[in-house]
Amino acid sequence: MAKKSKRFREIANLVDTEKLYSIEEAVEILKKCPSVKFDQSLDVALKTGVDSRKSDQQVRGTVSLPNGTGKRMVLVIFARGEKLKEALDAGADYAGADELVEKIKSGWMDFNGVISTPDMMREVGKLGKVLGPRGLMPTPKAGTVTTDVAKAVAEMKAGKIEFKGDKNGVINSIVGKLSFETKKLCENVLVFIAAVVRAKPASAKGDFLRSLVISSTMGPGIKINLSSVDSEGA
Repeated sequence: MAKKSKRFREIANLVDTEKLYSIEEAVEILKKCPSVKFDQSLDVALKTGVDSRKSDQQVRGTVSLPNGTGKRMVLVIFARGEKLKEALDAGADYAGADELVEKIKSGWMDFNGVISTPDMMREVGKLGKVLGPRGLMPTPKAGTVTTDVAKAVAEMKAGKIEFKGDKNGVINSIVGKLSFETKKLCENVLVFIAAVVRAKPASAKGDFLRSLVISSTMGPGIKINLSSVDSEGA
């Protein structure tokens, strides 16, 4: 039998696997876990009650986290003409048209966000096999296919994220960094949950929110009492 590490034993002493915690309690426990050499992300895994096999029960949307994600967004904007300058003036890291498409085709991927004007989507669509698996393909529903590129850039830089349920109805997302104040992390989690609830499909039956687990990159998963979430205003 493998010997458990000191870090594992310390974490095990902090978390009662049979207990359901409030969001604040969970964040405080994660902060008390043995430290690592980088600023860990705070992750949420929200299980919904939808039947994801049905096209009318897909859960998808966007949300602007009040305290951002703590992640530096490197944005690529596909646009032509005046929209190029508009994007760069708004804070885009890279902006271009056909030449940018070719650069990405050649293997360049030093970015984590993509926005496109509608007229560029025919060319951007050719990058579907590259951008799609990474969750970077622009879509009108997420507000990343738009003529108002300045607004889209500002929102993404400020902490706007997209969420989508997987085949099991689970929505996973990063909602901040563990170095954030507990209050700010709790605010982000609650705003995220509220956005998911607003995205509930009209055809979904029964309890929509089934379970919530909060974790850090190198920390344990902590089960949250959903009744406490309701009382906290989600």
